[in-house]
Amino acid sequence: MIADTDHNPVAIDDLRLVPGFAPIVADRVWRAWWQEAGKPLAALRARLDESLGPATAAIPSSFVAHRGAEFLGTVALIESDMEDRPALTPWLAALWVEPAARGRGTGAALVRHAARAAFAAGHARLHLCATAQNAPYYHRLGWSRIEADIDGLDIFIRERVAG
Repeated sequence: MIADTDHNPVAIDDLRLVPGFAPIVADRVWRAWWQEAGKPLAALRARLDESLGPATAAIPSSFVAHRGAEFLGTVALIESDMEDRPALTPWLAALWVEPAARGRGTGAALVRHAARAAFAAGHARLHLCATAQNAPYYHRLGWSRIEADIDGLDIFIRERVAG
């Protein structure tokens, strides 16, 4: 649990535990990345449903930051987020924070939570792709760029720290 600037408790839960947030997660992710690409909302919902599978599967997983019934943000762990790099797996993807909740550490908390989940599941590294504009944000969170400008995106890696 984290506290926002108003000192109200913010929880981060696996979407499996709070499935009522699935429609808003699908809506936000679709509007942010899929809609402009012409991909149907139903296709995203089908992918999201995969993260509602058995709790023993770490990949795929979706996590939700919320304050009670108020949705604040989401992030996902998926097998692959870049077809051109099939050997890189798993990936942190679809980090979204509601505009009113930005600047309060919610996004960073979601990223850390997802990374811990991936590492706890036995993965030694985690990847993500982001625009050059978002690169400084991920650098501040401890991610390292390993490739630049792959179709306009940079690839970052975060490795599990031993110990």
